Amino acid sequence: MAHKIDELLDIMTRLRDPRKGCPWDRKQTWETIAPYTIEEAYEVADAIEGKDFSELKNELGDLLFQVVFYAQMGKEQGLFDFDAIVDGICEKMMRRHPHVFADVIHDDEAALKEAWEREKSRERAQKGVRNNLLDGVARALPALVRADKLQKRAAGAGFDWPDATGAMQKVEEELEEVREAVANGNLQVVEEEVGDLLFAAVNVARLLGVDAEQALRRGNRKFERRFQQLEKYLQGHGQKDLRKLTLQQLGQAWRKIKEEEGRTGE
Repeated sequence: MAHKIDELLDIMTRLRDPRKGCPWDRKQTWETIAPYTIEEAYEVADAIEGKDFSELKNELGDLLFQVVFYAQMGKEQGLFDFDAIVDGICEKMMRRHPHVFADVIHDDEAALKEAWEREKSRERAQKGVRNNLLDGVARALPALVRADKLQKRAAGAGFDWPDATGAMQKVEEELEEVREAVANGNLQVVEEEVGDLLFAAVNVARLLGVDAEQALRRGNRKFERRFQQLEKYLQGHGQKDLRKLTLQQLGQAWRKIKEEEGRTGE
């Protein structure tokens, strides 16, 4: 049976019905739903990362339901409804793509990007947002994603390294400043310098054409996989409690796991 978007909107209306709706759905607010939206977006990304397209379909449905939930709350409060959301994004996409929906021609990708940023800047000005270069980079973004966006905005004004070499040198400089802060024993300064180090690392990733958030997600997955293999390997050799092993023993086992991965091409 093929369900339509109107049916989903009706389901949401019934869930929020003040008399017969679901108690949990009825009590939700903008603030309580927001964390679920972030979680659902990450689950979409996780399904893509794992190339689990059957699960991706389900996760996209969950994410769509979040939009429908906000639309229902907006309708209840007389702010907007689902149709208004659709109208808004359709108008924005057509406005930002005049080279597709109008007779505008851009000479190359650089000109296209410049026009895109110019339109976004105009939109921010219309909203009454201070039109500083870094305005509009959402503070709620994951830190690595926000660092990348801030750097790209600054790079648009020419504030950037010519290539990754300078950014790599900056990483080395920031690492030395972390060492100095640790030696001085000031935890607050250590935190600040570690932040600078991470920001510099994002710069390196960006200039190498690597998505820092995706790279770290994959790094996390790799560590998780290898650690699970480490546990399995040690348990197979009679070691059930890793805490009873020395760091040297753990390091030797870890190197074996990495060597095995190298042979299997994982």
